[in-house]
Amino acid sequence: MTLTVKICGLSTPEAVDAAIAAGADMVGFVFFPPSPRNISFDIARTLGRLAHTRAQKVALTVGADDALLDAIVKALQPDMLQLHGKEQPERIATIKKRFGLPVMKAIAIEERADVAAAAVYAPLVDRLLFDARAPQAATRPGGLGKPFDWHLLQGLHPGVPFMLSGGLNAANVAEAMRITSAPGVDVSSGVERAPGEKDIGKIRAFVRAAREGEKRRTAKPATSPA
Repeated sequence: MTLTVKICGLSTPEAVDAAIAAGADMVGFVFFPPSPRNISFDIARTLGRLAHTRAQKVALTVGADDALLDAIVKALQPDMLQLHGKEQPERIATIKKRFGLPVMKAIAIEERADVAAAAVYAPLVDRLLFDARAPQAATRPGGLGKPFDWHLLQGLHPGVPFMLSGGLNAANVAEAMRITSAPGVDVSSGVERAPGEKDIGKIRAFVRAAREGEKRRTAKPATSPA
């Protein structure tokens, strides 16, 4: 399976262009006001047109109701909805039926039991995303730039494609891929100079490191001469 690379939390045309030019397969846009990466519907329309047909557009939401999802879909015309809240299976089924879009569900990971919980969602979604569990006092979900123990995902076969997130950057993404065998990686803060401000050089470096890591991961071992 070819590696899928997603650059999330994009908020400017320059960052979107850089991510796609670097070779990202997915570009993510955040619709959650507490996040420094949150964008307005007007910006979403502009960035959505820029990314159209060049990469898959993913709309990240946290416990969004139907009215908010309606507005997001109208503005961005996303290719996928990323649910990063406490959405239960029944809610996911409702969203898929109402909007007719692929869904990626984020699963917060801290211990092995969290990985097992993904089994409830796997039959309902098109992708899973494993992210670090946020600290208890956090005002928003996600790893907030911190990785979890990647060994918790070793040997995982959830039945649907999955992505690895949380604390990834150009320096560690290849090792994370090697340990988890993840078919997809997702980065946001790891390619920023400050919260919500993407660094073009870091975007390029991350995509390059992920692609190089995939080459090493899939390379056939050298055979010894007879």
